[in-house]
Amino acid sequence: MAAVVEAGHAASKQKTEAHQTKQEFLAVFEKLRDELLEDSILAGQPESSKDWLRTMLDYNVPHGKLNRGMAVLDVLLAARGGDVTEKEREAANVLGWCIELVRVQAVIVFLPALQTRATAQLDRDVASILNLTNGAPDPRPADISRTVLGIILGGGAGSRLYPLTKQRAKPAVPLGANYRLIDIPVSNCINSGVNKIYCLTQFNSASLNRHLSQAYNSNVGGYNSRGFVEVLAASQTTTQKNWFQGTADAVRQYLWLFEEATRGGVEDYLILSGDHLYRMDYSEFVAAHRRAGAEITVAALPCIEKEAEAFGLMKIDDSGRILEFAEKPKGDALRAMQVDTTLLGLDAETAARKPYIASMGIYLCKASAMHHLLTERFTTQNDFGSDIIPGAKDLGMHVQAHLFKGYWEDIGTIRAFYESNLGLTDSPNPNFSFYDKDAPIYTMSRFLPPCKVLSAEVEMSILGDGCTVNQGSRIVHSVIGLRSRIGQDCLIEDTMLMGADYYEQGAELDECARLDKCVPIGVGSGSHIKGAIVDKNARIGRFCKIINVDGVEEANMEQQGYVIRDGVVVIIKDTTIDDGTII
Repeated sequence: MAAVVEAGHAASKQKTEAHQTKQEFLAVFEKLRDELLEDSILAGQPESSKDWLRTMLDYNVPHGKLNRGMAVLDVLLAARGGDVTEKEREAANVLGWCIELVRVQAVIVFLPALQTRATAQLDRDVASILNLTNGAPDPRPADISRTVLGIILGGGAGSRLYPLTKQRAKPAVPLGANYRLIDIPVSNCINSGVNKIYCLTQFNSASLNRHLSQAYNSNVGGYNSRGFVEVLAASQTTTQKNWFQGTADAVRQYLWLFEEATRGGVEDYLILSGDHLYRMDYSEFVAAHRRAGAEITVAALPCIEKEAEAFGLMKIDDSGRILEFAEKPKGDALRAMQVDTTLLGLDAETAARKPYIASMGIYLCKASAMHHLLTERFTTQNDFGSDIIPGAKDLGMHVQAHLFKGYWEDIGTIRAFYESNLGLTDSPNPNFSFYDKDAPIYTMSRFLPPCKVLSAEVEMSILGDGCTVNQGSRIVHSVIGLRSRIGQDCLIEDTMLMGADYYEQGAELDECARLDKCVPIGVGSGSHIKGAIVDKNARIGRFCKIINVDGVEEANMEQQGYVIRDGVVVIIKDTTIDDGTII
């Protein structure tokens, strides 16, 4: 009994000392805060920068976000077994805040050019100089896997990508020989440490569900990480009889499920699209969002005037806070949306060429703010881009812009999809590459044999697993998908072949040859295909010409097995094109 009482006294004493330590730390913080705000380093800075600094100093320490002084004490206590003198305690308090102070001052000095990566590097440099860590800390928020929930919006019926979406959801459309569109946002999430991921779909979700269940196991992100990738299809319930009416409505209908995650520590919802091609480190996005104290942060893309009129545009103040939205403005309304993009970190030359910032349709929102907006403020509005995000700004909520300077493409149309895929073949440095070892793109393991090329020519092309290219054929600037079979003496130019879901067995091929009428899956000998997309399991006969001979821009020949969209011939999935056909 005495031992228990003694242990209780010890615990109480430790708790009291911890409280005193924090009070001492906060006292040091208050002093340094006042000194910094009066420091000459702020001279000449815009008032918004000072406001941002005050917000940061008031928010970070009281909320325990960057309590580095306590972290220093933890290191000392561990090293000394709890034996820390009052002088060391005071020094640790000051030292811990000074680490953060150096970073804050550097942000002010270089504002706005200093970006998240540079800030993270400064953290590593300071820690290294002070010898407080054995190695460079990870610049991403340490708790991102626990506190961020990824929500990928599968989109609507995909009418702009039809007929590629005839039998599949838009995120399930094949990409780059081996992948599907959904692999892009899922891989970005995993590489960024976000391992709790839902994909919301409404149309043709069977193949998408199958792909995700086979490609991503139940402990995404590592053993016992409790990560997952799951499809949430639109469904009717006793209280909800409607299908998804838009992006925001899709989230609203599953808000009850997402809020279960908040009880496990989720603080922010990361809203993504399933039909974009880009590589992004969301951990930087999350860090910037939390550093700004924003309720919503919108990923922003700098763009030229010709591109800008196709997007929703934003105006910002010199701290990056969004002041105004405009949806696809034209003429004077477009020019009124110009901003100084150096405020977000662009160099002067690039900023002069790209004076607009467009929304990428990628949002990070506090879970509490999302609940408030969707269930209390905008209960009937259904779209994030046109309704919810501008509405949040109008309510006075803190809506921040975060600049993304990499390659990004919305591949929601046939032409954009076609050009994005062929762009992967550009040598030596395509806009988007699948060969980044630091941020790989994951997909389903299929255990297919290597590609086989038999006395054929291949130039500026990508060949997927399990392909066969026969003698005398030539492939130029094309993407050849899984299990593709290309016969002898074929010419494939500027084309995407999606390949096949299965191999035809020897007996089937022998029967085709015997009947001399059956067309096997793949491209028959002597055929010429140019400027086309050939969907999976298509059967192209011998000596066909699919080259859009008449230069048609639009044609709906679905009964004949193809359509033409934006000048691109699309051969529909499972279609048979007879020998000698000319398109």
